[in-house]
Amino acid sequence: MDDQLALRITLFRESGQVRPEVAAFVGDELDALAGEGNTVTEDTAAMLTSHLMMALDRLLDGTPIEEFRTDEQVAAELMGHPEAVARARAVSVRARRELGAELPESEINFLALHLAVLGRHSAG
Repeated sequence: MDDQLALRITLFRESGQVRPEVAAFVGDELDALAGEGNTVTEDTAAMLTSHLMMALDRLLDGTPIEEFRTDEQVAAELMGHPEAVARARAVSVRARRELGAELPESEINFLALHLAVLGRHSAG
């Protein structure tokens, strides 16, 4: 993870937008992605980072996350990236276990889309 992305996480935490444990969880996930050879920078993972932190914090607040219907285009995109879907499901399991935050299916799909984009950046 680059310094700019680490700063994003710090700013979210220090401003009180997310809980410290959410910031730490997301930082750990990004470090794991980087450790697997992904290019995890502000340019490649800013949206992933912000989206995941805010979603997890809303879930911990008990704020419902609006479900969106997975349309054909999203479904087709996800079918082309089974590794991103598997990773998103694994992150969801860890979030439930470590934070008590249950990501709904639509958030898992959003996360998988972000991970697919990250994978494309890392591959090319």
